[in-house]
Amino acid sequence: MNEINILILSAGRRVELVQCFQQAAEKLNVKSNIVAGDCSNTAPALYFADRTYELPRISEPNYINSIIDACNNEKISLVIPTIDTDLLLLAENKDLIEKQTSARVLISDYKVVEVCRDKINTQKYLEQNSFGIPKMYTDEEVADGNLQFPIFIKPKSGSSSVNTFKVNNLSELNIYKGIVKDPIIQDFMEGEEFTVDVFLDFESNIISIVPRLRIATRSGEISKGKVVRDREIIDNVTDLMNVLKPIGHITVQLMKTRKGINYIEINPRFGGGAPMSIMSGADSCENLFRLLMGEKLEYNENYKDKLTFLRFDSSICLNEDLEL
Repeated sequence: MNEINILILSAGRRVELVQCFQQAAEKLNVKSNIVAGDCSNTAPALYFADRTYELPRISEPNYINSIIDACNNEKISLVIPTIDTDLLLLAENKDLIEKQTSARVLISDYKVVEVCRDKINTQKYLEQNSFGIPKMYTDEEVADGNLQFPIFIKPKSGSSSVNTFKVNNLSELNIYKGIVKDPIIQDFMEGEEFTVDVFLDFESNIISIVPRLRIATRSGEISKGKVVRDREIIDNVTDLMNVLKPIGHITVQLMKTRKGINYIEINPRFGGGAPMSIMSGADSCENLFRLLMGEKLEYNENYKDKLTFLRFDSSICLNEDLEL
């Protein structure tokens, strides 16, 4: 393969991810264009990518055809989703995109995405496979007031911790039920919260697992994190991945509680904090280039432990006359 071009969908603010792919290509001496696709010409990542491509909104009927056009026009080798609303649509159209282009789509099987995108499906899947997860209350239990406060309420298909609340009493619950659409009500968990970056090859073989302690978050996304090589977490997540069998970069959120490991959610995509694990040495971007070049990868823990990362915003100034 002479050239490996990557298309990052809904590139938005994923500047770090764009740069991680660029650095991986440079390290491996791979000829590559990192193409940022977005529906907005003011998405910050566009101004750091090697090339850009204007895409319609995900909700528009020509979205998939536009991805196909982008892949053919830019000679794309791999398509990378970055937001939750993309996932089911891409999983459903993966075969179509791959048949009409030379690109692979970094998306897990549709059944895997179905489990991850719907929090009720996630709950049932984890319970059925004997993984820890906080109790979810039925509508009948909620109606009867048969609850042990504090509890936690979140939307069935939410992301980035939007409309998620700790609930201390029945009065608060009635207020939040009017705010949260299609709510899930669970026991409230106390403990240390971790994000775990997992990378699996295209055959669902695990290549790396990096637990990160969530020190601080902002708008549901990690702002301060510490890499912690926690054996209990690594072993438990290994068991989960071997059952679920996703592919690519997977972001798992869990809590270490007095009762053990309890899962919060599974996101089958690059999370916003993924560059922390990448920079620690578990380089999913480099892994993807190597896989696309036909290399066979083995499981490893060749990342630096006990690194603390602090994330911050930066600004871009655009001249009114500037065009992409």
